Amino acid sequence: MGYYIAPRFLDKLAVHITKNFLNLPGVRVPLILGVHGRKGEGKSFQCELVFERMGIEVTHISGGELESPDAGDPARLIRLRYRETAELIKVRGKMCVLMINDLDAGAGRFDEGTQYTVNTQLVNATLMNIADNPTDVQLPGSYDSTPLHRVPIIVTGNDFSTLYAPLIRDGRMEKFYWQPDRDDKVGIVKGIFEPDGLPQREIEQLVDTFVNQSVDFFSALRSRIYDEQIRDFIHQIGFERVSLRVVNSLEGPPAFKKPNFNLSHLIEAGKLMVGEQQRVETSQLVDEYNRLNRGKNSQPAPPTAAVTPASKPSTNGSHKQEASSTHVTLETQEQIRQILAQGHKVTFEHVDERRFRTGSWASCGTIHIDAESDAVSTLESHLAEYSGEYVRLVGIDPKAKRRIVETIIQRPNGKN
Repeated sequence: MGYYIAPRFLDKLAVHITKNFLNLPGVRVPLILGVHGRKGEGKSFQCELVFERMGIEVTHISGGELESPDAGDPARLIRLRYRETAELIKVRGKMCVLMINDLDAGAGRFDEGTQYTVNTQLVNATLMNIADNPTDVQLPGSYDSTPLHRVPIIVTGNDFSTLYAPLIRDGRMEKFYWQPDRDDKVGIVKGIFEPDGLPQREIEQLVDTFVNQSVDFFSALRSRIYDEQIRDFIHQIGFERVSLRVVNSLEGPPAFKKPNFNLSHLIEAGKLMVGEQQRVETSQLVDEYNRLNRGKNSQPAPPTAAVTPASKPSTNGSHKQEASSTHVTLETQEQIRQILAQGHKVTFEHVDERRFRTGSWASCGTIHIDAESDAVSTLESHLAEYSGEYVRLVGIDPKAKRRIVETIIQRPNGKN
């Protein structure tokens, strides 16, 4: 297939990789390039196309390899692969890079439910150390004074705000947010359907019909068109004989004729896929189950539970409201009501005073709420649980998958 490489993507990777192989006097070049963005937009695949175009050899590490039951193994793996790639540059005499896919999934911290292990700390520290000393990367228990060749590191992920902040600072990591525009999407989708002979006009119409879908949606759509032929094949030979016919068959692999790739058929199949996506987003069964479990396991609140602002005498004889009150003000209730009335959902986040300065907010552990009574009762419990911390209300547009409101509704005592 004639896969499409987005010009912006090609330019960014080519400049970063080439710059790391040049000796620029007095210029500090970040070793790591972080490619981040929405899921399914082809970040890793575009990287592979660029590497192929430039004739670059790649050493891969998956985010899943960044955790191990043995402390220190992932950090040692990164150092080992880096040194192997540096040796490849020396032996092959060509550009080579180290690529870590889904770094945030392996080393990120999403909420308080994500364990921050020794390996997570060591992976972050190792990448920081390599970025600071790219020609002096040693393996544990050994030391080699021979300088290594500098190896550019490409990392991909969805949300780099979950990573350790000093790792992603500008001196160590250059960030590239990848969100293909319409022209990029048309070019990519044209490459996906190139063997099927779809004209440019129909490609554009298909992209405009599913304008909010990511790139992998169109690849999955092409695969889905073959479902009808495979279904007919299964019914023809019988469910009992499918395994014998497909695996190690003397007849060879089954052949299928080219399916119907006309535009109306593609749009019809695409709408079915969108319907399945919406069912996943709207079912929220886990919220229902958790709500039932909370109702079974929760104990009746004591009569002295704070439902009104706690107060204490101040030095001037007046009463001052405590910031740790669990009372939800009418203003906050009205804001929640307005968010939900627009079809959006709410969730809550908290942060202590130290992490507030770095903006490292964490989820309070609740998923997106779409009922006002649930939101108010959940907020009251969070205000009590995190009485000495900042708590904020977050409004989320589930269709656009973005935040529309972020409002701090509780601050620690004495904070403005």
